[in-house]
Amino acid sequence: MLTKPVARPDFVIGGQSIAPGTRKTIDLPVSVLSDHTPVALSVHVVHGRQPGPTIFVSAAIHGDEVIGVEIVRRLLRTTDLKRLKGTLLAVPIVNSFGFMNHSRYLPDRRDLNRSFPGSPTGSLAARLAHLFVEEIVSQSDLGIDLHSAAIHRTNLPQIRVTPSKPYTMALAEVFGAPLTLTSKVRPGSLRETAQSSGVDVLLYEAGEGLRFDEFAVRAGVSGILRVMRHLEMIKTRKSSAKPRTIHSTASNWLRAPAGGLLRTHKSVGEEVATGELLGVISDPFGEIETEVLAEFGGLIIGRTHLPIVNEGDGLFHIAKIKHEVDAEDAIDALVVQLEEDVLLDEDEII
Repeated sequence: MLTKPVARPDFVIGGQSIAPGTRKTIDLPVSVLSDHTPVALSVHVVHGRQPGPTIFVSAAIHGDEVIGVEIVRRLLRTTDLKRLKGTLLAVPIVNSFGFMNHSRYLPDRRDLNRSFPGSPTGSLAARLAHLFVEEIVSQSDLGIDLHSAAIHRTNLPQIRVTPSKPYTMALAEVFGAPLTLTSKVRPGSLRETAQSSGVDVLLYEAGEGLRFDEFAVRAGVSGILRVMRHLEMIKTRKSSAKPRTIHSTASNWLRAPAGGLLRTHKSVGEEVATGELLGVISDPFGEIETEVLAEFGGLIIGRTHLPIVNEGDGLFHIAKIKHEVDAEDAIDALVVQLEEDVLLDEDEII
């Protein structure tokens, strides 16, 4: 006698149920603004017919980091999700307060990514963090958290992982960002709280706050799809070439030796040698010019966009890499691959 296969249970979040093979946006109440406008944490749930991992993809924990919002939007439009195994929790805007105000922070000036795990009776930031942990993190097996540099700075697309997590490092390799940087978790961050609960998190950093960057967006979407394919959640066309991520275990900001007007000679993705000229800082009268020299060799993974600098300002973020790695060739190869990958329809391009 044939036994009838057991149906996969509904996914429950915020007291609402999502049936297998369906998708739905759930609004989790967060707060009410001073003018009585309700604010919610909106989660789009894609609950596959077949069992598999549950992963969350989150963006705009800092409200000005719009690149992650675009990555989530494109991810949710991919046809690969029609045959999803497992469950995807997509949160394009975690910090809606900051997003609406073009601000990194919440109205109380708190940094949400220093407020985890939060508290149901604490500050606005603590309550939002607590809600995210209870409804999203606690039901997930893996998280991918999307970030950008602060305004007036830009980051080379990179994955940041915890050094002591071999499984996370393996997933970072699968993601295939230009750079994988091992870094310790910061107290109060989502990554720290999730990992203490047994949920690994890949932190993706790319581009600049309040700005779109097509390369950063494409690298993010492609990386997430590669991870989902690796976890057997989706079936999608494999790229003709495997992306090569560059590994680094240390990085430092090179700071302005003087104040004035900065003219840069190098940008993100370029390799530099010790003593190489990166830029020149001039006073407004053109009487004094101070050279900005690389204090050590490596790959530029971040830089300021502001020409006006004060002494001590961070100018170039340089990651130390192995000498046998040709970083610029690896990044150029990834750019070509992303251009060749057919991931999106024509109307999906910015």
